[in-house]
Amino acid sequence: MNELEQVLFDLVEPMVNDVTSLTVKTMPSINDNEILLYVYAKSEDVARLIGKQGVMAIAIRQMMTVASRVKNKRVSIKFESY
Repeated sequence: MNELEQVLFDLVEPMVNDVTSLTVKTMPSINDNEILLYVYAKSEDVARLIGKQGVMAIAIRQMMTVASRVKNKRVSIKFESY
């Protein structure tokens, strides 16, 4: 797991019920200045991570932009359920 994957995993881990199903992966992006992170979890946990009207997802993305400043790249986060 790279640094940004670990930061995102540590950020969302307390928010999910089933930690064993939680995975964070970096996927290749078309843009060289972008890091694409996917969060995989059970559908109930993904719903919790997104939150009502996407409020939690927005907060998670804002936190990760702070972490991504070290790499001088933009971070995109996608939430996927199993």
